[in-house]
Amino acid sequence: MDHVGPGAAERGHDSGTGGPTREADRPALRPLTARSIVLSTLLGHHPAELPARALVRAGQVFGTAEGTVRVALTRMVAAGDLQQRDGTYQLSARLLARQARQDDSRAPRLRPWAGDWEIALVTGERRSAAERAALRQAMATLRLAELREGSWLRPANLERPRPPAAADQCAWLTGTPEDAPAPLAARLWDLDAWARQARWLLSTLAESDRLADRFAVAAAILRHLLTDPVLPTPLLPDHWPGDALREAYAAFEEEFRTTVLDRVD
Repeated sequence: MDHVGPGAAERGHDSGTGGPTREADRPALRPLTARSIVLSTLLGHHPAELPARALVRAGQVFGTAEGTVRVALTRMVAAGDLQQRDGTYQLSARLLARQARQDDSRAPRLRPWAGDWEIALVTGERRSAAERAALRQAMATLRLAELREGSWLRPANLERPRPPAAADQCAWLTGTPEDAPAPLAARLWDLDAWARQARWLLSTLAESDRLADRFAVAAAILRHLLTDPVLPTPLLPDHWPGDALREAYAAFEEEFRTTVLDRVD
């Protein structure tokens, strides 16, 4: 199984905030499996469908045998993760929604910020556990943070539709904090920790020579971008690494496409 080499993982990197990266600031790099290779390849491809030979090729690049990849494809179809048609595999509707969230994290749709905040107040008195979980997932997708139970907010600088769970369970308002907004943002999101993790990912990607290692780091970058609050610049710490992380992933995606996918006839 391919892992990032110990040289990058064991050293503490300068976080850019005055000290070495701590162990807790190192996002998990998941080991590559046939399933993760197939899933990450399709999630990063548009449209999210590829012939079996392309997915087999991707697996072989990482030392995974053709038979192992084909078994994974069969199991993923049976589990409802993939749909198969005429030798081509495509993501299910659920995973297409995940791809859309990843795409949005890579290229957020911004709008000019005039200082206003979105505020969502839960209106239902009794909600099932499933409804609560659906709302939390919706708020994570919308990048809102919870100030206290039932009260969610963020700067109004993003354009995106509201999932049904968020629209149905909340009353939505627009307001402006009376106090300085930057301390409020720092209270809602641990921005320094996010930045340290991002810088560790950037340095680990730069120091990883093997494509398999870089693939694992790139997958972690995508997961980390999903948690970027995408705040207006005045609310961010200096030298925020969000854009640098997006650029690094875009460069890897091009490398993977030209190295692997473009070589498939």
